[in-house]
Amino acid sequence: MRVTVTEAKGQLTELVRRAEAGEEIILTRHGRPAVRLTPVQSVLSPDKRLALLDLLSSKASAKASDGPTAAHSQDFLYDEDGLPK
Repeated sequence: MRVTVTEAKGQLTELVRRAEAGEEIILTRHGRPAVRLTPVQSVLSPDKRLALLDLLSSKASAKASDGPTAAHSQDFLYDEDGLPK
């Protein structure tokens, strides 16, 4: 929905309600888009944030495993005599 800034002054409450409901509201000035009204992303409550961190932490520790050592990770740079290629 496109609305001029002048029109928006009189119906701001309605435009905010529609934007919160998910409708795209674009305010125009002199026929050109100037501003888009979008809803603010809700912030997680402290309890939900803690639960999410606990979940991520448990998944991360479950996937951790010993990998190869880095002792020979650069061998491809050197020849059989240990000199750079």
